Amino acid sequence: MKVLLPLVIAAAFGSLAAPAAHADTNDNWVVRFGVHAVDPKSNNGTLAGARASIDTSVRPTGSIEYLITPNIGVDLLAAWPFQHDVKLSGLGKVAQTKQLPPTLGINYHFLPDAKVSPFLGIGLNYTNFFDTKSAGALSGASVSIANSWGVAAHAGIDVKLSPKWIFTADLRWVDIESDVKVNGTKVGTAKIDPLVYGVSLGYRF
Repeated sequence: MKVLLPLVIAAAFGSLAAPAAHADTNDNWVVRFGVHAVDPKSNNGTLAGARASIDTSVRPTGSIEYLITPNIGVDLLAAWPFQHDVKLSGLGKVAQTKQLPPTLGINYHFLPDAKVSPFLGIGLNYTNFFDTKSAGALSGASVSIANSWGVAAHAGIDVKLSPKWIFTADLRWVDIESDVKVNGTKVGTAKIDPLVYGVSLGYRF
């Protein structure tokens, strides 16, 4: 299954990294706080025979990363709930939903001792949709969006502001596809697959 891919890769990296783990156990953690946009792709599939579109949402985010070695870190992303409008071609807004997208991944930092260090990563995302409400042409109907598991790719740049403080700009691509039901009947699959991009300020300890 595709959701097992990042776990296999993480395990492989972990086994390779274990012999080279930090001799110095100080400053292995980085906590970041920032703001990110979840920007779904332009074509979000067909629901009830109509083309669907899901809008962009911007929210505060936080993450914590543990550096197994200077180059390899395990990262967990969290956020304030994102909120999206769901629109159908010819009908306008038909629903509003909220989601939380915790993402666990492993990053490779290419130049950990440099002032500017790019990184790449891969991980596993779980998107939890909740508080979905119908609107417009579907007012009064029960609308639900299934939770989603998927692969997440990660890229970014760390800029060292001081030995402790880091500015980060990053981009993620997340595989999110969720079944949508109206009054308990499946009407299609929302293919969201967003880019998640933003900036954050990190503290290393």
